[in-house]
Amino acid sequence: MNELLKPLAVVTGGAGGIGRVICEVMAEQGWRVVVADINEEQAYAVASSCGGHGHRIDIMDEKNVETEADAIEVAHGPVDALIHSAATFGDLQPAEETAIEDWDRITRLVHRGTFIVHVAFARRMATRGKGSVVTLSSWNGFRSARMHAYCTSKAAVNLLTESMAAEWGRSGVRFNAVSPGVVMTPRVAERIATKTRYTIPPPDMTALGRLVSSREVAEAVAFLASDKASGITGANLAVDAGTMVTQAWGMFGGVPGARPLAEAR
Repeated sequence: MNELLKPLAVVTGGAGGIGRVICEVMAEQGWRVVVADINEEQAYAVASSCGGHGHRIDIMDEKNVETEADAIEVAHGPVDALIHSAATFGDLQPAEETAIEDWDRITRLVHRGTFIVHVAFARRMATRGKGSVVTLSSWNGFRSARMHAYCTSKAAVNLLTESMAAEWGRSGVRFNAVSPGVVMTPRVAERIATKTRYTIPPPDMTALGRLVSSREVAEAVAFLASDKASGITGANLAVDAGTMVTQAWGMFGGVPGARPLAEAR
């Protein structure tokens, strides 16, 4: 297939973590990929590994996002899908010990930054009458935790996804979100082993008895970005191994163990 005939996907925050795996999966599924990240060197490294293109983008800077949105389309053609995975995390802190500087940084990056990126790319998609936007949210946008700025910002992103879906739907632009649970990354595995963040092992709090992988999250993103999800907009797909559905079970004896397997005949 002619490379230029492949659809083009921009992945913000594509230089590391889940974003990198999303870039790899999108490339495997036939997309041309632009890895857009504030870490320019790493963006180019990831782009090289998946046959894509690297761009530096700062989602905190509205002018930079607009400039890069133009530059990407000039250099690579119309953007068919935007995967917005650029984000940050919050420390576990009591509300009264949360510095307002941290609150402002997190809410600006997660909520304000998402809005800036959505508008910059969706308005260009709307002029062509088609496009797909998938935003990485979090199960913490549905359930509270002692990360007050992070959780409320992700909740805002969830509602923003719905309002953007209504705003741009008649222009052919779909907006959806994917909300991962705790993802089994090397950092999470280390924290579980050293008990430095979790008082209960996260796998014990899921219906499946395990955590999800970055690839499982990326596969969900790729589906929503694709034409296979052409009738889906305003949705938020939880990829959490059933974390949210088990929250009350701990008060009633916990999640049941696996049933005995039938004997082979």
